[in-house]
Amino acid sequence: MEILIRASQFILSLSLLIVLHELGHFIPAKLFKTKVEKFYLFFDYKFSLFKKKIGDTVYGIGWIPLGGYVKIAGMIDESMDKEQMLEEPKPWEFRSKPAWQRLIIMLGGVFVNFVLGWFIYVCLLWAYGERYLPNESVKDGVWVQDSLAINLGLETGDKILTVDGESIKKFHQLPLEFINGNKYTVERNGTVLEKDIPVDFISKLLDRGKEARGFVSYRLPFIINEVSKDSPNLNSGLKPKDIVVSINGVSTRYFDQAKIELDKNKSKEINVTVKRNETEVTLPIKVTKEGKIGVSYGLVSLIDLEKLGYYDLAEKKYSFSEAIPAGTEKAWSTLTNYIKQLKKVFNPSTGAYKGLGGFKSIMDVFPSTWSWESFWGITAFLSIMLGFMNLLPIPALDGGHVVFTLWEMITGKKPSDKFLEYAQVVGFVLLLSLLLFANGNDIYRSFK
Repeated sequence: MEILIRASQFILSLSLLIVLHELGHFIPAKLFKTKVEKFYLFFDYKFSLFKKKIGDTVYGIGWIPLGGYVKIAGMIDESMDKEQMLEEPKPWEFRSKPAWQRLIIMLGGVFVNFVLGWFIYVCLLWAYGERYLPNESVKDGVWVQDSLAINLGLETGDKILTVDGESIKKFHQLPLEFINGNKYTVERNGTVLEKDIPVDFISKLLDRGKEARGFVSYRLPFIINEVSKDSPNLNSGLKPKDIVVSINGVSTRYFDQAKIELDKNKSKEINVTVKRNETEVTLPIKVTKEGKIGVSYGLVSLIDLEKLGYYDLAEKKYSFSEAIPAGTEKAWSTLTNYIKQLKKVFNPSTGAYKGLGGFKSIMDVFPSTWSWESFWGITAFLSIMLGFMNLLPIPALDGGHVVFTLWEMITGKKPSDKFLEYAQVVGFVLLLSLLLFANGNDIYRSFK
């Protein structure tokens, strides 16, 4: 059932983005009286799942879900219609239009993607607002228990201040900031230290898979979930939801502090003070030779931690007018962060190329339960990502056509049709190779 929910969200999001992107080409083409022969969701090699001709345009749905396209008369595109290009140019063809009109037609899809991503972010902030853990609220520093964080030079209790000179406002942004960053600063025992982020950090992060998502976290209290049936402290008086606040008189506000004290008292009988509702109770307990007390650890939400007085969450509601600049900032940060990640992908020493994913990776981003907030948030990100990718100066992408058109506008010389045909083929091969590599990564990771 979970995979069906993810797949449904993925297909709906992808279809929406494809249709609106192609509509970005279609509308200016029609405004400039350019004939559009086809408007397709997905590719229709050999046959279509659905098609209907309205006016000069055939609208349809193909069977190969790798994208979509509009076939504009007189344009060298993925259709590679060479016969049409051998004929004399017609007034309604793309190649007969002024360069500035052709430029607008080609930029239309990218423009729609960026505007759509921005608009979705504005609407999300207006409808849902924001609720997050401010980094400054983590006053006692982070909890370090993962080898990745240790190799970064982090220690439990460190207050992470900046990455590449930029202060961190939201705690959940830390993993992404470390992925994109090169240096970070922490405050440790009152001293500010600057440290390098290893160039292969991303590679090590990817090698760990899902286990590495929480390589650094906020500190948590020692809350007892259950006393084990074989625990030496079954009859000690410990109860579920007890919070361990001190061990042998030593304050243990956090689990990591309690763990240190238990390790110091292996195979001993000690006194433990727990907070139970609004009172504190001291109990005699036994510590095993492994430094355990025979209880399972209880996980709590950030909302519960706020109620317990550990952290102060930030919550902000936006009017529509307030959501516009906030959504603009979110869209811009999404774009700039994506560009930073892409730069690292093209640097082999980072190992970031191992993180490239295909359709499965994109589908896995969607939650296993239907959430409109998550759906629209992911769709906004994908829209901005699709817009930037299409803007890359690669033949067969919009950016490639834009480069050739700009060259014509600057030099006054239009590239020959034969050159454009060869460039289209080269671009198509590059894109196909990238597609195979990304989806091959998905297959490889599924067998690891």
